[in-house]
Formats: sequence, C-alpha cells, structure tokens
Amino acid sequence: MSQASPTRIAICVPARNEASSLPELFAAMERLDRTDVDLRLCLLLDSCHDTSAAVAHDHARRASVPVAIERMEQSDANAGRARHAAMLLGMVALDGAGLLLSTDADSVPDPQWVQAMVAGCRNAEVVAGKVVRTVIRPHALQDRIEAYYDRLHAMRRMVDPVAWEAAATHPFTSGANLALSVDEYARLGGFRPLPAGEDARLVDDAARAGMRVRRDAAGIVHTSDRRSGRVTDGLAGSLRALDRTGTAVEVAHPADMAWQYHRHAAARSAFAAGNLGPFAATIGLTTDHVIGVARDCPNAEAFAMRIVPVPPAGMRQVDLTVAEAALSALSAARRAA
Repeated sequence: MSQASPTRIAICVPARNEASSLPELFAAMERLDRTDVDLRLCLLLDSCHDTSAAVAHDHARRASVPVAIERMEQSDANAGRARHAAMLLGMVALDGAGLLLSTDADSVPDPQWVQAMVAGCRNAEVVAGKVVRTVIRPHALQDRIEAYYDRLHAMRRMVDPVAWEAAATHPFTSGANLALSVDEYARLGGFRPLPAGEDARLVDDAARAGMRVRRDAAGIVHTSDRRSGRVTDGLAGSLRALDRTGTAVEVAHPADMAWQYHRHAAARSAFAAGNLGPFAATIGLTTDHVIGVARDCPNAEAFAMRIVPVPPAGMRQVDLTVAEAALSALSAARRAA
C-alpha cells in the first residue's frame, strides 16, 4: 500500500522592519512538527528599511526548509496589500496547489501549529487558529474583553451549532493565524487592500460565499503585546487605545448578538427545509426577497450569513460592565429554560 503524499504547505509572512522579531519566528519555524507535510516559508519584506533582509537571507542559507524571500515598496503601511503579496508568494512556491498558512513576523507558532491547522482544514475550508498574547505588560481590561467575547462565542455555538466547529473553539479572527487552500484563497480574491481588518474581511467573505469557517483553539500562535505596531490599527493600536482610556470601553450588546445567532440557526433550518416563508417574517423581509437571496446561495451557510440583518434596534455598543452583566443574565435565562 502506497503512503499518501505529504500535505504541501506555504507559511506566508509579511514583515515590515522586523529585524528584531524575525530570529524568534525563524527559531519557531525550525521547531515545527513536520510529520507528513512538505513545508516552505514565504517571507514578504514590506518596505523594510532596517536589517530585515539581511536577517532573512542569513536564515534562508541555514534553514531546514526552503525559504522564499521577496521585497515590495509601498509608501504607506497597508496590511491587506502586504499580506496578499505574501500569500501570492506562497501560491507560487506551491505551484498552485496546497495549503496557505498566514502568520506575522512578530509571532511564534507552537510546535504543533501546522499539524493542528492541517487537521482543521480537513473539516472546513477556512481555519482561524487561536492567537495568544505574550504578556509583557499585563492589561486586565484586555483580558476582560477577550473573556467576554469567549463567553459570547460559546453562547453562539449553543444557539447555532455547526458540524464543522472545533470542540475547543474561540471567537477571534487574525491574519496571524489563518489557513486555507490555494484554490479557496483564489476563489475569494485574496486579502483586500485594506490598511487594517483585512483578515476579518477575508473570513466574512468566506462565510458569505458558503465556506465553512472553523475557529480552532488547537492551532496556537503566540503574538507580541507590544504597543508599537507596524500599522495604524491592529492589536498594538487596540492596546494603545486601552492604555489611554483606562477602563472605558464599549463592546457589542449580547442581546443584539443573540438575536442574530438565533436567526442564523433559523436561516440554516429554513434553507435546508426549503420553507422560507415563516422565516422571512421573523426577520422582517418579504418571502419573495428571501427566496431571491436563497436562489443565489450555494448552501445554508451562505444563506445564513447573507440574509440575517442587524437587529431592529441596530447593533448597540455598550459599556463592558453592562455587557458582562447582560450576558450573565442571558446565560442564566437559557439555563433555566
């Protein structure tokens, strides 16, 4: 019996003046479990004016996996454009077939990261792994925000379970920890040229296209909690903002999110049953409109992601303390039901 061919993987990394961070990333690459995978590293040097190129080329000469390095110049930092260029480099390195894994130059994947992401991709078209902050400057408020969204996502999966979700899941999306095939990336048109939020946009586009998005906490990447990020927004910008505001922060109201979660579940059921009229009434749209949207959707996932609107009162932003209390009340009511 012949053995299956190893999974071909390109780890795609944009780097902008990351000479000090790259050695730790490269060391993590050498520690990766490469069982049954054919791995290569693709590094896109984005307008680097430090010694990143020298550090990268020095590593490439000694690395145990092939390393592809390219440079690009852009006057303004644009995370989406740089990340897309890194993914294109990966597509070339894979000769058009295989898995693309995205991470960042200031990140450190766990040794089992590749194995976890490959396993996740057997169950879904897109896998969003978990990003864990390397805590240099503790921030209790950021911890609370992350814990709040963890609880909110747990409620989502109770209300709207999907077969492809990981047993250990999480709510976040980050370009520091994503995986999808070359074909699926091409189908989506890649990362949009956005200065920030390009990762969330790609995953939203995937769900709206009917792709299964799996948020898998087994695939872990550790990332810096530095405040001097290379782009205006992102984690560094969020941490800087929290440093400035102290305790004042607003998050999505859990009641509004729960309204959407329930209707996502109802949309999946209605699509599967082909009974769209009663569902249309629950979201305030005409049956003809709902049928028209369903006609253009390849599956229930695409339908659920496209058809469910914002709640009637809008998507409210409330103080974190208010949201935490409201979520506890919703959870208690659900347990009592």
